Amino acid sequence: MPLLLGVGLVWYSLSKISIPTLIQYFKDADYTWIVLGVSLGILSHMSRAYRWLFMVEPLGFKPKFGNSLMGVYAAYLINFTIPRAGEVARATILKNYEDIPFDKGFGTIVAERIADTIMLLLIVCIAFFLEFEFIYTFFKGKFNSTSLVLVGVLMFLGALLLFLFIRKGRSKFALKVKGFVFGLLEGALSIFKMKKKWAFIGHTLFIWAMYVLMFYVTTFALPELQNITLAAILIGFILSSFSIAATNGGIGSFPEAVVIAFSLFGMADDPSRAFGWIVWSTQTLIIIVIGGLSLLYLPIYNRKKSIV
Repeated sequence: MPLLLGVGLVWYSLSKISIPTLIQYFKDADYTWIVLGVSLGILSHMSRAYRWLFMVEPLGFKPKFGNSLMGVYAAYLINFTIPRAGEVARATILKNYEDIPFDKGFGTIVAERIADTIMLLLIVCIAFFLEFEFIYTFFKGKFNSTSLVLVGVLMFLGALLLFLFIRKGRSKFALKVKGFVFGLLEGALSIFKMKKKWAFIGHTLFIWAMYVLMFYVTTFALPELQNITLAAILIGFILSSFSIAATNGGIGSFPEAVVIAFSLFGMADDPSRAFGWIVWSTQTLIIIVIGGLSLLYLPIYNRKKSIV
């Protein structure tokens, strides 16, 4: 379903800007800034791979940085096929090449997502502080209190049923689920057992600083966006970040999220949409290339382990 939505949004986006016009924006763009943006994106992924090493150390594992980095890129690539399948694939890769139990590896990845969610919420708070009126008006038209309360009640009931099933279940299946959940919890709680908590926090701040800077510096590639405000950058970054979860890797949704955000500040649709396509396509190209090479090179990189 997300893939179909993405394809539909690609069609919609390209119906709003002619392909020759979009190609011209790509031709006229200053690729110095685009390359800088791509480099910042790569630095963030490298930092993410290194940060994860701090999380598995309390569990008694010392994986190679190379496997962690290739696991990160492979996960991003696989997410383009099935959303969130990349996290499962990453945990599987670590199990195969580093002998880290799947549940514990997946638990640390969940803990990573918790830390990243906190950072995104922090950026949202900063954006709210800078441009409360714009954001409030936008979200007020998209959601209502009744739907939010209903979702909250359903989530609570689901969590309660799962808790009772895990606590009271005695069947083989229930015991397997219980063991899996406890493995997840052990991995997720590893964040509190780390010896290098400040290094973890430093990498987390660095990762998200690189994300925002990548988005920001790429605006200099188009002359029409060089006077963009910080608030517009933050709101554009937030909406585009959420768009990645809406479709496979943000296909189709990323450029339109940028248009929605920038239009709040009176910016023209064509350069905003072109910017969205430039950021998304360049970052996606890097993920496809490095992610594909990672999947091919992982068995070669770990061939000594296979022989043993």
